[in-house]
Amino acid sequence: MLEAPSLHTSHRGPSSPPFPDADLLHVVDLLSAEERLRYHATRDYLQGVIRPASIEFWNNEEFPHGLLPGLAEAGLARLQTDGTSSLFKGLMYTEVARADVSLSAVVGIHNELILGMIASLGSAGQKRRWIGPLESFRALGAFALTEPEHGSDIAGGLATTARRDGGDWILNGAKRWIGAGTIADFALVWARDEEDHEIKGFIVETDRVGFSARKIPHKIGLRIMQNADITLDEVRVPEENRLPGATRFARTNELLRDSRAWVGWQAAGIQLAAFDVARAYALSRRQFGRELASFQLVQQQLAEILGNAQASLSLMLEIARLQQEGRLEMAQAAMAKATTTRLARASVALGRSLLGGNGISSDFEMAKLFGDAEVLYTYEGSYEINSLIVGRAVTGKSAFV
Repeated sequence: MLEAPSLHTSHRGPSSPPFPDADLLHVVDLLSAEERLRYHATRDYLQGVIRPASIEFWNNEEFPHGLLPGLAEAGLARLQTDGTSSLFKGLMYTEVARADVSLSAVVGIHNELILGMIASLGSAGQKRRWIGPLESFRALGAFALTEPEHGSDIAGGLATTARRDGGDWILNGAKRWIGAGTIADFALVWARDEEDHEIKGFIVETDRVGFSARKIPHKIGLRIMQNADITLDEVRVPEENRLPGATRFARTNELLRDSRAWVGWQAAGIQLAAFDVARAYALSRRQFGRELASFQLVQQQLAEILGNAQASLSLMLEIARLQQEGRLEMAQAAMAKATTTRLARASVALGRSLLGGNGISSDFEMAKLFGDAEVLYTYEGSYEINSLIVGRAVTGKSAFV
């Protein structure tokens, strides 16, 4: 198992090209001085330690438990509660994705859907028990919403049930594609109350009788993330495990809106990663007696990848502004997610082409990014569903129930 060196480990190549950080629009300059210092230190750590370490784990579909302490030291386990700006949080998500998309999913889901849910919807007792361990990655949670037969229609079709039995609740059902489902300490399980038919949230410790999780293998992307099929067979939890702030799904949906926007930051990050890999390859590879980077078509591909990345960052900058002002709506989050992941798909395809035959080997990183981009395009609402959410907002007509 690889262990992470200190956060203060720095990584610099033998020479730096112009715009070494690929921040042509100087987005980082919009951060406060304190946040800029933290951003650069964390970026160096992610590039110097996490990025090279991730490839072996990705190839082996293995979770790098030894990297979590370093990510926690960088403050990435408490982005949701540390009081930093929406822009800083978004750029951190971008930089983790730039190093490894799977680990950015771990960090993002942890903050947006686990720590964020408990901090916003949990009881005082739940916060005392879980917030501290979560903020240091000493505890991991899994967000158990999606089901085998219900993905895009989960709000109306959720089939997992919760039945009150005295001071306890009994849960039955199945969940699918649950990130960290096989390694989490608990799962936030969403189930329909048999009495009032409302969707409620429950903290279910993964060692409870009747709870089982099985890893979903053979994925083409996000291979480090341990997605799972979960079965709940008469799982009994006390009333104190119910999230008191999640009595109706509408409140939960507000936090799901923010997590949808989070994928836009991931999409910007994977495009910056594609640019980093493609630029380094073009500067080091020689064909026909010249550096690959000196060919016109190669420069055009690099420019297009970077243009897509900067367009995505610019869009996400406006999303951060709306979040900071408390004005983000689902249609805006859906537009950001759909647009940035569409551009990400195009960018990694350009990068894979630029690397030629080496572009199909994960040893050269681009194939890893190519697979991961497909997951970003699909999860947190598929591209098509998010497009229809935007369409509904601008026409007033729903294309789905």
